[in-house]
Amino acid sequence: MTKTTIFTPVLIAGCTILILSFAIRASYGVFQIPVATEFGWPRADFSMAIAIQNLAWGIGQPMFSAFGERFGDRKTIIIGAMLYALGLVLSAYAITPGQHQALAVLVGFGIAGTGFGVILPLIGRAASPEKRSLILGIGAAIGSAGQVIGPPAAEALMQIYSWQTVFVIFAVVILSALLVLPVLRAPEKLRVGAALDEPMLTVVTRAFRDPSYALIFLGFFSCGYQLGFITAHFPAFITEVSDLINPGGMLAGMGIGTTSALGAAAIAVIGITNIGGSVLAGWMGGHFPKKYVLVAIYTGRTVASAIFILLPMTPTTVLVYSAVMGAMWLATVPLTSGLVAQIYGVRYMGTLYGFVFLSHQIGSFLGVWLGGKFYDLNGDYTLVWWIGVGVGAFSAIVHLPIRERPLAAQAA
Repeated sequence: MTKTTIFTPVLIAGCTILILSFAIRASYGVFQIPVATEFGWPRADFSMAIAIQNLAWGIGQPMFSAFGERFGDRKTIIIGAMLYALGLVLSAYAITPGQHQALAVLVGFGIAGTGFGVILPLIGRAASPEKRSLILGIGAAIGSAGQVIGPPAAEALMQIYSWQTVFVIFAVVILSALLVLPVLRAPEKLRVGAALDEPMLTVVTRAFRDPSYALIFLGFFSCGYQLGFITAHFPAFITEVSDLINPGGMLAGMGIGTTSALGAAAIAVIGITNIGGSVLAGWMGGHFPKKYVLVAIYTGRTVASAIFILLPMTPTTVLVYSAVMGAMWLATVPLTSGLVAQIYGVRYMGTLYGFVFLSHQIGSFLGVWLGGKFYDLNGDYTLVWWIGVGVGAFSAIVHLPIRERPLAAQAA
């Protein structure tokens, strides 16, 4: 296996789109306090906008994936980028919670058209079966590197510009992703699958009747809950713990002199360690049963989150937890999408993964919304955090009965 056979133009172009899309999406938690402070809103109002964005992303994912598999991935990406940019520009002029929440639907649909649900199946179909899991891991890792640059970039830009101007800048950024479309085409010989002649409805119906598909759907819920809550609320959670930063300490020497900067840095650390974790998970998915690797990841998340909330919070625990959680952050994505492809084939992988991803985004909606709601009710995030610990343990359990062999082989 050579480097040239892995890093194809399709993979590089797809990762470029993912980096830009996820850089913007991951930065929304940084806007939490500035927006709420300017308008005097409760924390739940802007949290609801982020929650709706995540839910719209989930609802839109199977639709965008099915559209891409029927009419072409590049058309889907163009529509997604335009909706994304429109939602960002209009959000810059929104002055009420209702306006932000309504426009979050546009942004969510934009993410659906430029995110994992469209790009990973595209690069997965362009890969040979023996390399598919690793390439999906590389796609998830490199694409999610946007999380490393997004929050710090948003934080830095808001030191110069208003948050409204930053939204407009981000709209220009996502439109620039369209420059790579000319090379985003899978080789014809690799796009052909065994189920090519089967209608989409036949393949989807067969999957819906399979208990393993339902277990994959349920298991992906906690991933969305944990990621949604942490992305939206972790920076604010850290910012409000005023005794975390020692102005004369090591963190100040690293340019982290405020709790706000520490919050943005925590999200970036998650993104950095996620790169290695996603590639490793993709490699492991090609050498070990994917469901057992997923069980290990969800168990690790559960234990790490429980330990973090039980210990006193310090800059060290924040950064260590961010690094540990980051190593498992999107490691579930190549494994879950790879599991769908392995059991049900690659022809309609995007549509089937899109429906599974809806569960992820329902969890994300609840994680973001409950974070804001319970903060306003209780003044802290403790209860929401423990719910995340519980659903993580649930996901570890439900992956165990999954039958990992291709469905046709199971029937035989």
